[in-house]
Amino acid sequence: MKHLFTVTALFLSVTLFAQIRGKITDKTGNPIPYTTVMIENTYNGTSANDNGIYELTVKEKGNYTVIFQSLGYKTKKVTKDILQFPYTIDITLEDENYTIAEVVIGPKKEDPAYAIIRNAIKNRKQNAAKTDRYEADFYSRGIFRAKNVPKKFMGVEIGDFEGALDSTGTGILYLSETVSKIAYEKPDKIKEEIIASKVSGNDNGFSFNTAQGTNYDFYENYVNMGLNMISPIADNALNYYKFKLESFFTNEHNQLVNKIKVMPKRDKEPVFEGYLYIIEDTWAIYAVELGSKGYRMQQPILENIDFTQSYHYNPATKIWTKNLQTIDFKASIFGMGFTGKFTHVFSNYKFREQFEKKTFTNEIAKIVADANKKDSLYWNENRPVPLTEEEINDYQRKDSIQTIRKSQVYLDSLDAKGNQFKLSKLITGYTYRDSYHKCSASYKGLLNISSLGFNTVQGWNFDSGFSFNKRNEEKGTYTAVNSVFNYGFAEERLRVNGSFYHRFNTTNYRTISASGGSSINQFNASNPISNLINSVSTLFFKDNYAKYYNKEFIRLGYGQDILNGVSVNGSIEYSARKPLFNHTDYVLIKNDKDYTSNNPLAPLDNTFAAIEKHNLVKANIGTRIRFGNKYITRPDGKINIPNDDYPTLSFGYEKGFAGNKENYNYDFVNGQIDYDKTLGNKGDFAIRLKAGKFFNADNISFIDYKHFNGNQTHVGTADRYLNVFNMLPYYSNSTNDAFLETHIEHNDKGFLMNKIPLLNKLQWNLVVGFHQLNVPDFKPYQEYTVGFDNVGFGKFRMLRVDYVRSYQNGFQADGIVFGLKFLNIID
Repeated sequence: MKHLFTVTALFLSVTLFAQIRGKITDKTGNPIPYTTVMIENTYNGTSANDNGIYELTVKEKGNYTVIFQSLGYKTKKVTKDILQFPYTIDITLEDENYTIAEVVIGPKKEDPAYAIIRNAIKNRKQNAAKTDRYEADFYSRGIFRAKNVPKKFMGVEIGDFEGALDSTGTGILYLSETVSKIAYEKPDKIKEEIIASKVSGNDNGFSFNTAQGTNYDFYENYVNMGLNMISPIADNALNYYKFKLESFFTNEHNQLVNKIKVMPKRDKEPVFEGYLYIIEDTWAIYAVELGSKGYRMQQPILENIDFTQSYHYNPATKIWTKNLQTIDFKASIFGMGFTGKFTHVFSNYKFREQFEKKTFTNEIAKIVADANKKDSLYWNENRPVPLTEEEINDYQRKDSIQTIRKSQVYLDSLDAKGNQFKLSKLITGYTYRDSYHKCSASYKGLLNISSLGFNTVQGWNFDSGFSFNKRNEEKGTYTAVNSVFNYGFAEERLRVNGSFYHRFNTTNYRTISASGGSSINQFNASNPISNLINSVSTLFFKDNYAKYYNKEFIRLGYGQDILNGVSVNGSIEYSARKPLFNHTDYVLIKNDKDYTSNNPLAPLDNTFAAIEKHNLVKANIGTRIRFGNKYITRPDGKINIPNDDYPTLSFGYEKGFAGNKENYNYDFVNGQIDYDKTLGNKGDFAIRLKAGKFFNADNISFIDYKHFNGNQTHVGTADRYLNVFNMLPYYSNSTNDAFLETHIEHNDKGFLMNKIPLLNKLQWNLVVGFHQLNVPDFKPYQEYTVGFDNVGFGKFRMLRVDYVRSYQNGFQADGIVFGLKFLNIID
């Protein structure tokens, strides 16, 4: 039976692989990579690989005319009567006969390229509309390489990325393929069914190469690459580009094709450079050879990125369709180099007058259950672009390594080395890993430097503790148990608390959590002053802004998605709250200023506490609504993709009850609106509105007031200031009544700065903002800000500088806020 199956499989591999294959070279014998290969008058096509080797699948024997098309070479047609498979057609392409355009002489004479571009802009929507609704087969392959990656970086073990890198730190980090069927309607409706997905060295993995991320359409005004890049035929392209007609040629359809050189007017703008091929009379795109620099995209680690798009003309439908797209990129940082290439093949187009109403839903992609289980027989039949030798070797090596590395024997032996215990680990910390069962346990050590901090209540303090986590990627489950031992030396007090968290799946993200113990907390539960910032402010400037109370508590929580884009969460907590006082006046830099008290209501009184000892039960429930939420369905879960066309709404209700005194009980409702929108190439606009109202809360604890995220340190740590007032004293406007917060910010992403001579060399972004706080019994508090983002040097641009001016019943203060965005990662 086993031999019969083998013979049958071999027979099927021959009969089902109805392939036309071969190699494409130039007249000197060099391979011509990424040549388009099509069956005439159809949309059945493929592409050659890096070595000029191609494989084209056809359904049955017969007479075929095969078209070979590559930029820089004459298109060639070959007609063959194919009676058996596989059938080999090796092709040599001749150089294209370019006619050099006449040189324009004189300052008032315009290069003829401008007339061509104007016509292309004028006919842009008309040409785009020809392919505004279609179904197609889609294939994607991505490869990501690394060079000179060290074994250790900044003292952290990097490893060899599961055997990907050799002894020099060079190799393929990631290789994957995707086969899918797509339905698409411009501008952004898509439905994709991913039939096959393959990741080198991971037989349970799913490729991230979906069609959703490949829609780089130069017929649109903007090409979205994180930053909106301006198309050379956008409505405003003449404001950003210079053009030159270099040459032209006649294609196989007797159409004149113009080769136009595209040059930026200003180097720092979000623009491309290279060549655009435009067909005379119809002004459609024939091909694209355009690239850009990382700094133009505000991606400083990226050095350059290059796009190639090839279009094919079908005389039967008179439509030019994009059949091949390649994206090459190069990046580097800290001496490490990275390169990558993505290849996308579109074939078997079917154009639609319209789709059925329910064709497009919020599910933009679905990965079928067995997509990552396809065998080599399937891939040999359905892979339109043959693998290169490098890619074949990577699959073979990593698949064999995976078999070994997934075994319990190997994983146990690997863990045994890392799990070795030394007495020094009692001080520095220790982690025990069980890689086979995908769990680990850690001890933070007696000297956990990363947690070391200073405040006037505890003095010097640090954390230690234990943690455990376990995960299952296939089921989407994750469990974490954590304990924290915090000791304050001046206070001479140890606090211990623990937490439990469990996620049941990655479909509706249902979670439960429990925590309890003793902790020191800021009055503002948002913790607006980080441990690091407060330590520096206190020790060096004697500004002890953070104010604390003690909490002994137990808390239970639950959350999940209940509908697409709608999630709910709730919790109940019992807490006993106690006041705290300063225990130290230690400072590193001596000055005559005294520390303020730990009472935010009476900063000059060290004897009076902001709260009395009391206890309370708090229950809350909240919901978040993301309108138009898109998602990708995978066999192991669901990936949500927020839709920035709509705002996000949040609502909450909190009730304080069972207080040891009736006056501590209260009701509180709140809501929030978040809206972010990219305005073409003019930057990112964002607005956040918050509002809330207390009921029956006249004499509640100051802890339960609504506190606002002020900032008196002149240091910002967020990417955007949509949740903070830059110069508001931390507790000056706290309320137990009603409030309205307004935060507006616009980052021009270089739109204005890139047009100012000299300043454009800085590559800074202009940021303007407005913040307002309304509470009863106070005049509105307002801030106006103007500053610069993307500040830094070379590849490191994690700084921001803002000038802030505040008003409340008249001018209050002004100052500079220094944004250190990397602190958000460190703290």
